[in-house]
Amino acid sequence: MIRIRLSKNVILPIAPIAALIFSVLFSPASAQQDVASVVARADALYDTGEYLEAADLIRPALAAAPGNYILLWKLADNLAEWARIESENSTKDESEARYMEAAGFARQAVEIEVEDAEGWYQLGKALGRLALFRGGKEKVNMSKEIKEVFEKAISLDSQHASALHGLARWHREVANLGFILKAAAKIVFGGLPPASNEESVALFQRAITLEPRDCAHHLELGKTYLEMREKEMAAEEFETVLSLPESDPDDPEWKAEAEQLLSKIRRRG
Repeated sequence: MIRIRLSKNVILPIAPIAALIFSVLFSPASAQQDVASVVARADALYDTGEYLEAADLIRPALAAAPGNYILLWKLADNLAEWARIESENSTKDESEARYMEAAGFARQAVEIEVEDAEGWYQLGKALGRLALFRGGKEKVNMSKEIKEVFEKAISLDSQHASALHGLARWHREVANLGFILKAAAKIVFGGLPPASNEESVALFQRAITLEPRDCAHHLELGKTYLEMREKEMAAEEFETVLSLPESDPDDPEWKAEAEQLLSKIRRRG
């Protein structure tokens, strides 16, 4: 064994010293601190809308701690948000690939931690956005899983406003599918799960009760009212969006959309 001389009268073997240093630097506690530090920095980037930068920060941390539940769903979240804001500047294939990657990390997360709502919500979000790029039959097939995933998240955390929002959007989208697509779904897949605009409204209202100053909840509730031809109620929601202070990096986008929809309502009397 190789030894190291510390002083004239003290000689220690190198191997135990190396082992001691390794155990200190790479102990479970140290690894947890490293993950916590990465998550904190990634969250700061997320809060300013720098989703790709946050994802790039998380990737090496996940490579060093494979199977870390928090890193997995955080990466899925950032990739899905980055795909969303880049969708207008990307091809269909590029957007699909990004949402598929996000869904892949979210699936890994729920396999590791089955009883936590966040992973299920992130999976539902990624799949829901991915379905928008798929053809009619595949979209119908995916819709069943999307509903189940959001319902799973809500069953684990009934106060998860984002999961309520996601399920509310599912109800609106499915309730307003065209007749031909619904007929095809019945023939090919035996029909779709029940969906209604009324249930969409109820779910959005629950989300708003939990997060009353969230622009996205009010904006999407307004869109559901438009589908129901309740223009005055839709206008109230869009006006609320415009009156709320900005607290999210995406709020300017939601406000611009609300203003556009409100202008259309006013032009049409």
